[in-house]
Amino acid sequence: MSADSAADAADRIAKSFRAQGLMRHLGARLGRIAPGEVHIHLPMSADVTQQHGYFHGGASGTIADSAGGYAALTLLDPASEVLTIEYKINFVAPATGDELEAVGTVVRPGRTLTVCRLDVYAHSGEDRELVAVGQQTLMSVER
Repeated sequence: MSADSAADAADRIAKSFRAQGLMRHLGARLGRIAPGEVHIHLPMSADVTQQHGYFHGGASGTIADSAGGYAALTLLDPASEVLTIEYKINFVAPATGDELEAVGTVVRPGRTLTVCRLDVYAHSGEDRELVAVGQQTLMSVER
């Protein structure tokens, strides 16, 4: 992917992200966008916690799903979109801290199906801890 097409993909992803009502509602924001990799950040707030004060697993899964979807989109033709057809997430530690960071990374790109790795980290000051891992399969569709 050339630098120009990478910049075009980043612009397309930023526009799509702004159109997601759920991301806006949660307070999530885009981070790094690179070919085959996208980061999404979610600040801690009472709106994204569960009853024990940890980040809710649904919020973690939501930003992980979007990060993987956008990672796949960075490698596809501009006329394509993606839909998640399956994802699995394992929570490996309680998610506490200042914010979550979901990292979606393409493992296997394809013309129709793409597989991504999903990693979610909790940040507390300078500390970063892995709190969830997952895998996702996406389907490319024409706009």
